[in-house]
Amino acid sequence: MSAPMSAAPSILNESGSSGFDDAATVNNLGNDHHAQATAPNPKRTNSDFSVGKFNRDHPLYDDLAPEDSYSNGVYWADLPFSARQKWVNAQSNAEAKREIKHVWGMFKRDPLSPLTAYCHRYVIGGFGLFTEGYTLFSIGNLTALYSAVWPACWSTYQECDANWIAAVTYLQIIGIIVGQVLVGFEGDWIGRKFGLVQDALIMTLGLVMLTASWGTSLNGWVICYGWSQFFYGIGVGGEYPMTSTTALESKTVLGQNAQTDDKLHRGRNVVLAFLMQGWGQLFNQALLIILLLIFHHGSGNPPYSAVAAQWTFRVSFAVMAVMTLWLAYYRFYKKAYSSRALQRSKKNSHVNQSGYDIQSLKLVATHFSGRLIGSTLGWFCNDFLFYGNKLFASTFIKVIDPSSSGNVMSTWLWNLVNVGVEMAGYYLAALLIDHKFYGRKRMQIWGFLADGILFLIPAIWYTQLESKAHIAGFQTIYFLSSFFQQFGPNCTTFLLAAEIFPISVRATAHGLSAASGKLGALLPAIIYNYVGTRTRFWIVCWFGFAGWILTWVFIPDTTGLDLREQDRYWSFVRAGRAHEYHGIAIHRRHLSLWEVFVLKRHLAYDAEKDREDRVKELRDIWAQQKMTVKEGGKAEEEDEDDESLISSRAHSFFASEFECAEYTTAIADTCTDEKSSRSEPVL
Repeated sequence: MSAPMSAAPSILNESGSSGFDDAATVNNLGNDHHAQATAPNPKRTNSDFSVGKFNRDHPLYDDLAPEDSYSNGVYWADLPFSARQKWVNAQSNAEAKREIKHVWGMFKRDPLSPLTAYCHRYVIGGFGLFTEGYTLFSIGNLTALYSAVWPACWSTYQECDANWIAAVTYLQIIGIIVGQVLVGFEGDWIGRKFGLVQDALIMTLGLVMLTASWGTSLNGWVICYGWSQFFYGIGVGGEYPMTSTTALESKTVLGQNAQTDDKLHRGRNVVLAFLMQGWGQLFNQALLIILLLIFHHGSGNPPYSAVAAQWTFRVSFAVMAVMTLWLAYYRFYKKAYSSRALQRSKKNSHVNQSGYDIQSLKLVATHFSGRLIGSTLGWFCNDFLFYGNKLFASTFIKVIDPSSSGNVMSTWLWNLVNVGVEMAGYYLAALLIDHKFYGRKRMQIWGFLADGILFLIPAIWYTQLESKAHIAGFQTIYFLSSFFQQFGPNCTTFLLAAEIFPISVRATAHGLSAASGKLGALLPAIIYNYVGTRTRFWIVCWFGFAGWILTWVFIPDTTGLDLREQDRYWSFVRAGRAHEYHGIAIHRRHLSLWEVFVLKRHLAYDAEKDREDRVKELRDIWAQQKMTVKEGGKAEEEDEDDESLISSRAHSFFASEFECAEYTTAIADTCTDEKSSRSEPVL
């Protein structure tokens, strides 16, 4: 549903209607209006939208109550619990059967077509995060190799400055923060395509720098290596807001099913692109193992030579540099972008197409301040857990497998298994993130809570768990924490930070939230240098519990919500008329506890009034399009992969309504002329 648009004065009267009472309707209009036109029924007024009277006989029923969100004209979240449960399960089962049937049909025509379709939409769509996962997490993997080959530099700091060794991690994270904020702003200002192409080019150059990093001494090489990480991090940071917003806004299902696909599978579409980060980690770890075996004469056991280490890390970066350069080419020349919604939002808000919507950004900081707190601090807690877990993964592995100490290959193999467990979490998240009885908010709550408990257990019983008798328990905790990290906040924070904000500043809000997350990643990198292993568990567990509370209080549940409706709500907010909005975007189901109990925004929800408002808005859109065509222009159309602003049935209805109004006016004028002629004196 688009934002309200100003009425065309030559078609609508001052009240914004076309001469009828608000939502009055005209039925059974034939092609020959002079013969079959009927005046609107004076009894059919706004009461047509009341409960029990609004039904499938209404000509705008499908526009106002689409079957993917409504049951007999009632929004699914307004149904009684038992009816709601039955409706949600029926919808979920029917959609699952439809998709299975569709995939099977594709497979019968061409066995490779389902894989091709998956790769085209999700692999290529999330390939930037694949390169990010590959390179970003390779730093931790390679550090184990560097420490084994150059211990005087990376372990004892006799040849290298300890501060520069630590700066390798810090510079990487700082570069990511810069990219997240800068490219998030650019994505809303200039456009999604500019941000995505720029990211790929920066990452390509950064990978070339990492491949060729050198120095006259080991310390000089470390400095060059660290600044290369910073430059590469800028490109990586930009991938977060750009990939999320692009996956959220892109449509691959055409025609009338586009919005249904968006409401039923929007979360899955984003998560399946995001989980390419996990595939990047898996590919990097597998490739490093293979390269070390190749350059270390087929053996993974120490000692490792400097030559083997040099070839291993340089070839690993070079491989990804070639793939990222291809990504830049694809994004610039091949990829299709859905930019019409962003352009329309700027147009309706009277923002220049190349300008930035400063007013919306200010309003987000005030009107949606609770959501901004939830997304920024929630992501902060998630990254403290996630990257903190990565930083002391070696601690887990040493307890689980004491023989891994000093053996890089053993550490990498254990890490490969852990990434495999993470992938299971990623895919299960994609499976359930759009289910209306679980969804993103509950997934994030349970993920945070599970990680908090799992890290609290070793904090309390660390001595017992590190003993051989309880090694299986420690191993279980290690793998479960990784699983719930992905089947929880690591996927949901990426989605929600874009989904809960309006389109005009969506990339900016996502970038700010992601940057806050990277501050959370930077903190354990600093703190863990000064505390022992058991203390680390005591610290990290509370971030799980804090994330649980922040999500519960400040994050709304947007599962199943039409994002066009959220943008419609935002148009009211931006115009200073938030109190006049009565639609589903402020339904209690789609608001946070903060918005319900403190701001009490749900009290304005009124389904009947909202239907009346939406009819007026649809009529205004139709009138503007008619005026544009009448003046020799072309009515606004959507991109080829999106629905039109107004359905064909609604267009026909308003055209009939308008023609009937013209005919009624003409009849009235004729009667007036005849009466006047009869009253004239005969000369």
